Amino acid sequence: MRLFDTHCHIADPRFDGDRDAVIQRFLDAGVRRALVVADPREPIYDGPEDEGGKLVAVGNEAKVFSIVEGHDFLYGAVGVHPHNASGWDAGAEATVREYLKHPRCRLLGEIGLDYHYDLSPRDVQRKVFDIQLDMAFDLGIPVQLHIREAHGDCLDMLRERAKAGRMPGGIMHCYTGSWESAKVYLDLGLYISLSGAVTFKNAPKLSEVARNTPADRLLIETDCPYMAPVPLRGRRNEPAFIVHTFGKVAELRNEAPDSLAEQLWKNANRAMGIET
Repeated sequence: MRLFDTHCHIADPRFDGDRDAVIQRFLDAGVRRALVVADPREPIYDGPEDEGGKLVAVGNEAKVFSIVEGHDFLYGAVGVHPHNASGWDAGAEATVREYLKHPRCRLLGEIGLDYHYDLSPRDVQRKVFDIQLDMAFDLGIPVQLHIREAHGDCLDMLRERAKAGRMPGGIMHCYTGSWESAKVYLDLGLYISLSGAVTFKNAPKLSEVARNTPADRLLIETDCPYMAPVPLRGRRNEPAFIVHTFGKVAELRNEAPDSLAEQLWKNANRAMGIET
């Protein structure tokens, strides 16, 4: 089987001590490709000598693409996360545009709306989301969307774009919404990507999404180091753990693992414009 982790954060400092081993483990587990996400406004802790030990938004794009360049099975994405939307400025835009030109950059993301934490004001999130959606459409690059507790506003924005003929293609990353919302995202031309959350006992709506999403529009991911699947909840997640998410999705869909894996592989590469 060939699996594709369509969203991971292996540049995260939590992998600094064993990143090579993490990569080898996921190759051994059957993960043949992975997408690593960069954000030029990602807060990074650089030690007590930096601004009194506070988080500083230095960005991780150079680190992400250095890792990607070192492995021909890794790809990158770049965009300003809704948490960091308040940091959007001309410099952030220039950095996103620069890295979108990288030959291994396949998506503009993760971008979107997150009303759970509200780490940036909601009006700012919507503005920055809209700017990046415009950028993606104008450049012909698919997006990777992070939407949490904001599906109403997101769908309103995307429907307006579709009416205006300015809706980019892309992926609903780490989808945790309902099947009813998923149907609208699918109608808008997006893929649905499921994370380890589909294995959780308290996520019945994701079971419905897993069963009903058309086979050619379904993806899986880890979103590591977050969202470790059952039976590994509470641990630092890593791409090798995607086998548990994959197994749960195959069970829910009552599909043979080999055929489902091949379909998901084709979907991921198609979504990102990667030759197989």
